[in-house]
Amino acid sequence: MIFAANVLVFVPKAQLSRLSPPPGLNPYTGAQLIGRDVYIANGCIYCHSQQVRDAAITTDPERWGRPSVPADYVFDFPHLLGTMRTGPDLMNVGARLPDRAWHLAHLYNPRSLVKWSIMPSFPFLFEIRDRAFADEETVNLPPPYAAPPGKLIVATKEASRLVDYLLGMDHTYPIRPEDLVPTQDGM
Repeated sequence: MIFAANVLVFVPKAQLSRLSPPPGLNPYTGAQLIGRDVYIANGCIYCHSQQVRDAAITTDPERWGRPSVPADYVFDFPHLLGTMRTGPDLMNVGARLPDRAWHLAHLYNPRSLVKWSIMPSFPFLFEIRDRAFADEETVNLPPPYAAPPGKLIVATKEASRLVDYLLGMDHTYPIRPEDLVPTQDGM
């Protein structure tokens, strides 16, 4: 257990601490850090990766963006690379899907937007109420997913912070030559 913790957490942290962030990569805001915790707590890591693979081993590089480099993760502790892609990679989801309302609706009921989605719904991150306060976000869904007549679907602070985190996932900035990792063929 201690060996695994060293290999999976502390060694990568030590390696990343020697890197400087690329221009364009900003530290997480307080809201994004809370959202990151919500992401971890709800098991999003088990189905979504946060690492764009090299074009040589992916079928759709234009959709996902440039391959990830170690410097992309200097503010991540622990890193959330993920190991499975049951759902799409989220490394650049903030650039690919910048609509806040879309993310809230997708969290409440993914099939309201993507009929074939196998992502679970997260209705416990929302409340069904008669009204919302001015600083609260509501979710508008089409029938049959909409709130009952006279009711509103109101995002909790956790849902709003999770969306802050997702929208902050935009690694489309250019990388520096020193950020590139040599491949087996030396390129």
